Amino acid sequence: MSYENAVAEARDLISERGDAWSAITAEGVARMRLQNRFGCGLDIARATAATMRADMAAYDADPSRYTQSLGCWHGFIGQQKAISIKKHFGSLKGRYLYLSGWMVAALRSEFGPLPDQSMHEKTSVPALIAELYTFLKQADARELGGLFRDLDAARAAGDRERETALIAAIDGHESHVVPIIADIDAGFGNAEATYLLAKKMIEAGACALQIENQVSDEKQCGHQDGKVTVPHEDFLAKINACRYAFLELGVDDGIIVARTDSLGAGLTKQIAYSRAAGDLGDQYNAFLDCDEVTDLGALRGDVVIERDGRLMRPKRLASNLFQFRPGTGEDRCVLDCVTALRSGADLLWIETEKPHIEQIAGMVDRIRAEVPDAKLVYNNSPSFNWTLNFRQQAYDAWAAAGRDVSAYERGALMSVIYDTTELAAEADERIRTFQKDASARAGIFHHLITLPTYHTAALSTDLLARDYFGELGMLGYVAGVQRREIRDGIACVRHQNMSGSDIGDDHKELFAGDAALKAGGVHNTMNQFA
Repeated sequence: MSYENAVAEARDLISERGDAWSAITAEGVARMRLQNRFGCGLDIARATAATMRADMAAYDADPSRYTQSLGCWHGFIGQQKAISIKKHFGSLKGRYLYLSGWMVAALRSEFGPLPDQSMHEKTSVPALIAELYTFLKQADARELGGLFRDLDAARAAGDRERETALIAAIDGHESHVVPIIADIDAGFGNAEATYLLAKKMIEAGACALQIENQVSDEKQCGHQDGKVTVPHEDFLAKINACRYAFLELGVDDGIIVARTDSLGAGLTKQIAYSRAAGDLGDQYNAFLDCDEVTDLGALRGDVVIERDGRLMRPKRLASNLFQFRPGTGEDRCVLDCVTALRSGADLLWIETEKPHIEQIAGMVDRIRAEVPDAKLVYNNSPSFNWTLNFRQQAYDAWAAAGRDVSAYERGALMSVIYDTTELAAEADERIRTFQKDASARAGIFHHLITLPTYHTAALSTDLLARDYFGELGMLGYVAGVQRREIRDGIACVRHQNMSGSDIGDDHKELFAGDAALKAGGVHNTMNQFA
């Protein structure tokens, strides 16, 4: 609805109520409605799901139109990311937020810092989604509030041309409310538990849920050892649970990201149930590492399966887990992905041990032979040593091409002594174009960094602590933080405004008129940053 139509609608409503509402202004109502256009989390989930679906279709038509996000562990972090993107690029198109279960565990649990093993409170995940959207909606209110103030100033000055331009800017305002891809881990329990948590996450505003095929009570971070997968039927039940949650809540376009950890997971807790040779359970069991049973008397509480007419005993560890045959990870990943897409998933996530385009593309080519429009979400993880990995990739490419690599030691390429070399420059260029190249070659629709703001918070705090508590004293803060905020146009330098003080003043004026006691007067020290 346009600004002028919103004002007219409010004016008609106030007029119907007569003198009792005479203190209420139509423009005040219209402005507050526009500043809070999303009534609840489900409104957000429906709107952002439509955004993601449109972006997915655009990527199918043109792989250069991939999307990106950064992981956020606090509403303020997500808000500032969105504000910064609009400031630098003018639009949030194709830019989302990612909610990482790792960061929830490490930073948001009442138990304190926890590893990424689904030990944190499951309710902390929907709580963070709601928090992120609270801050994003406040960013809308703040930005629109500034436009409204400018509009009032233009009218007071009789500047009709600027008034018209500001109304157009209000009508064309792009919301900071962007899609969130939210990590539901392995579902925090059985399919019913997954369904209940999915509902809470969707009600908070999540339009996309990322779920992985690990065992809930044995869940590990995708970049650590000891990962245990479940048979496909167990995982598909959880995908169905997520879909039912979306449909029950009327988010028909909700997106399910099916993640497979099979590449690095060599264990399973269960042997799959098989009804017939070649069915899904039989295919899962075909990857088990087995010994042929030739002496029934040697069995001691063992599980045995039939394979090609032979009785086989899957190798079971002391942990009571069964192991897969070495070297089967990629085949299992491909089967996982094809099965998930054919069973209701919308996007795939393959957790890899390194960022290597051809490795990813090799699996995607096989998946797309079965499901041509398969698309990936890919974790550009801080768990990878990007510098070392890409310098080694450049080294290997040079060696394969017959170039002289005698000046380099492959295992020591992280060393600072190589930072200014030609090989390092080529590696950095490969890193720079990784997302574009991987989206074109390997079917990656969405690139995310799971934990960037965890690392940036640590780095910036370390630099400030070094300078402030050292010889620089207060200059460490002023030169390293505040002066940069001012010079770089960081909105938070006016922290009272960012926290909502000016929005509050606008409301006070609407509520109390000339009697309003406002904070933004001449004695507000924030005026030093105007």
